[in-house]
Amino acid sequence: MKPTLRRFPFNAMGSFCEIQIFDESRIHAKKIAHQLSAEVSRLELKYSRFRDDSLLTQINNSAGNQTGIKIDSETQSLLEHALNCFEQSNGLFDITSGALQKIWDFKKGIIPSQSQIDKVLPLVDFHKVSWKNSYLFMPQGMQIDFGGIVKEYAADSTARLGKSLGIQYGLVNLGGDFSVIGPQPDNKPWPIGVSNPKRKHSPIATINLLNGGLASSGDYERFFMHEGKRYSHILNPKTGWPNSGLRAVSIAANLCTVAGSIATIAMLLNEEDAKAWLQDSAFPHVYMDSEENVSGFALKEGALN
Repeated sequence: MKPTLRRFPFNAMGSFCEIQIFDESRIHAKKIAHQLSAEVSRLELKYSRFRDDSLLTQINNSAGNQTGIKIDSETQSLLEHALNCFEQSNGLFDITSGALQKIWDFKKGIIPSQSQIDKVLPLVDFHKVSWKNSYLFMPQGMQIDFGGIVKEYAADSTARLGKSLGIQYGLVNLGGDFSVIGPQPDNKPWPIGVSNPKRKHSPIATINLLNGGLASSGDYERFFMHEGKRYSHILNPKTGWPNSGLRAVSIAANLCTVAGSIATIAMLLNEEDAKAWLQDSAFPHVYMDSEENVSGFALKEGALN
């Protein structure tokens, strides 16, 4: 019997999510999809900054504790990836910007004062975080936010689980961050529509994904207008103010986690530096600039249409 595409939507991490699996049996596919969505839930519960019972909240509550807090190997791996991103971006990708996130209210459109920003900026510096022998140490008042990593990491982790459970053909979609379990039958790639910041249901491009992952970042995700000026949720950790550069970026890479980090760094750079950064990455990508022009290129892993 020829395998049929089975789709299993669910909500997690504040986003619409979906597991797509080619399987002869819907019952079997549903069982697998349940296990995969449980993995997403596990990571959301563990690393959400909005839950009082999450490990991340425990980590942030330990700030200033001289004995530190015990962390597992998974958390250490995320911290090491974050450190690599911090160094590659010259400090622009900084997961200790949680204190800044607290003073900017994008739901109510409230702009903090410069004095408020100046007060929390000393709490934003990943160099002040250390971990040794499975213990993490942070200065008083510092707040870690895995928001720029964990959804992409969850997509990869879920795809790996799918492969280990014997799925040959499948795709994980976590709110527009994708990780391939395996190509479509006959080794066909998955066509991924890249979101248009101006028209949500009209993609600006399609990237065909045979393996690896694809991630997107943009100032359209959360922003508000004030006195004719646009304030996006993408905050520069050095100034404390929203960055203004590219409007949106999507990248295909060997892992969704890698793609997400490259996309986030591109959004934090000024426009010309971001274009050069994307070009130097050599990964298939597409972006919309401040003039709303669309550009990018693709390599053999992902064809840009």
